[in-house]
Amino acid sequence: MDKIFIRDLALRCIIGIYPEERREKQDIVINVEMHADLRKAGRSDDLNDTVDYKSIKKAIIKLVEGSGFQLIETLAEQVACIALDNEKVQQVVVTIDKPGALRFARASAVEITRLRS
Repeated sequence: MDKIFIRDLALRCIIGIYPEERREKQDIVINVEMHADLRKAGRSDDLNDTVDYKSIKKAIIKLVEGSGFQLIETLAEQVACIALDNEKVQQVVVTIDKPGALRFARASAVEITRLRS
């Protein structure tokens, strides 16, 4: 299966369970790997034959900027749902990094894989 990536989408949102995490927006970094058959798009050179990753990126930004989730797991699940809303995406891998969440670590992170059911 072919892949389309959205790499290192850096956004800010309220995320976390502790009071200090809920006062100010924090940095997160989202990576999305979408599995789809891209052969038709490769032959046709037509946007309608591929995954419109710009529209997916816009939907992710809208979700994140208005969110207030406690867990990055929940945010990752919602991002995966956005990608799978595109009928061409058969599988998605979402990784969300939360830089600065753990002292002495560059980031804490969650990675999930979801398949079209």
